[in-house]
Amino acid sequence: MQIAEGVQLVTFGILSLLMLGAALGVVLFANIVYSAFLLGGVFISIAGIYILLNADFVSAAQILVYVGAVNVLILFAIMLVNKREDFTPMKNGWVRQGATALVCVGIFALLSTVSLITPWKLSTLTAPMTGSIVPIAKHFFTDFLLPFELASVLLLMAMVGAIILARRDFLPNTVSGVTSTPDSLTLPERPRELAGVDK
Repeated sequence: MQIAEGVQLVTFGILSLLMLGAALGVVLFANIVYSAFLLGGVFISIAGIYILLNADFVSAAQILVYVGAVNVLILFAIMLVNKREDFTPMKNGWVRQGATALVCVGIFALLSTVSLITPWKLSTLTAPMTGSIVPIAKHFFTDFLLPFELASVLLLMAMVGAIILARRDFLPNTVSGVTSTPDSLTLPERPRELAGVDK
C-alpha cells in the first residue's frame, strides 16, 4: 500500500466517524441550535468525502448550499419556536474561549506558513483548468441563470416571512367596537401607534 492510499483510507475513516458522531448528536441533542450546528458538521464531513472522490464541484456545492442553509435553519427554528429564556452565565466559559483562541492561532500559523513557503512567481506556461467546475459554472451563469436567481429570491422571501411571524405579539381576540373573525383565519399582530397622536 502506498502512502497516498494510506492517507486516503485514514482520512475516509476519520470523516466517517465524524459524520456518524455528528448525525447521532443531531438526533440526540435536545437543544435545536446544537442540533443545527452538528448538522453542519455532517454536511462538512460529507463534503470531505466528496473531495476524496475527486468530486470538486459537488464538495463546494455541499459546503456553500447545505452548510449555508444551516444558518437559515437556525433562523427558522429560533424565530418560529420563539422560546424565551433568562440569561444564565455559562459554566467554564474560559475553556471555550481558550479553545477558540487556540484554533485561531493555529489557523493563522498555518496560513502564514503556507504564504511563506509558496513560490509566488508566475510561470509562463499555465495548464488549463480541468474538472467539472468550469462547464457547470458556464451553464449556471448562461442557461440556468433565471432558475438560480429565482431560488435565491424564494429563500429570501422565506426568511423574511419567518422574521415577520416571529415578531407578532399576542393580542386579545376581542376588540371593543370591532367584530372579531374566527381565530383560524387571523394572526395576532403587533399594535401600531398612530402618527401624530399625543400620548
